[in-house]
Amino acid sequence: MRACEQGEAGELRLDELVLDRGGKRVLHGVSLSVRCGEITALVGPNGAGKSSTVMALAGLLPRVSGRVMLDGAVLMARRAEQVRAAGIAVVPEGHRVLGDLSVRDNLLAAATALPGPQLKGALEDVLAIFPELEPKLALAGRSLSGGQKQMVCVAQALLARPRFLVVDELSLGLAPMVVKRLVGVLQQVVAQGVGVLLIEQFTTVALAVSQQAFVLERGRVAYAGTAAELRQRPDILHGSYLAAG
Repeated sequence: MRACEQGEAGELRLDELVLDRGGKRVLHGVSLSVRCGEITALVGPNGAGKSSTVMALAGLLPRVSGRVMLDGAVLMARRAEQVRAAGIAVVPEGHRVLGDLSVRDNLLAAATALPGPQLKGALEDVLAIFPELEPKLALAGRSLSGGQKQMVCVAQALLARPRFLVVDELSLGLAPMVVKRLVGVLQQVVAQGVGVLLIEQFTTVALAVSQQAFVLERGRVAYAGTAAELRQRPDILHGSYLAAG
């Protein structure tokens, strides 16, 4: 994995991001940061702007204003493949895989940018992380369970050997045992120096494993600080979720 070196102070940062989607303003000056070797939680109710933030980070939505920065370098106006090449990989919401393709081909489709000599090693690395997928490699993607599909999606992102991993709704629709397994993988890659932005509607899992946390409320940051403090301040979360009603 092309993670930050030990002691390296790498950072993925949003500065005053303003974003329109479908003719409506969905982000109003959002600022947040993710550090190498840490999990940062981005939580909030439906409609708060979490997925729009993910799409902006991935280079899939144009920004009205504001900046996305990686180690101080502006990633403004980069296409999705350039964002990925810069070291940011996204696991989108919904654990979607290509149902007609085999699991192996789903993985290979995410690794087209890797030079041939690196591909074999990268594939071995992700199968070491997810040994459950190895006996499924020849099966069609549609045959997998929801948890197995999410494993494929995370594996696809890790094949890029990212420095920063953005995970949108990791736990959505999954059994607690599967969520625990996937959270363990995030902790494993963080221990190797990768920075993780974990986006969740349901806060318990995200705040339990995160160092820093941000709460989005109607496209604005309602809280920025440590996850530990936010766990002790249920009034902040309660107020944000009520405001969305």
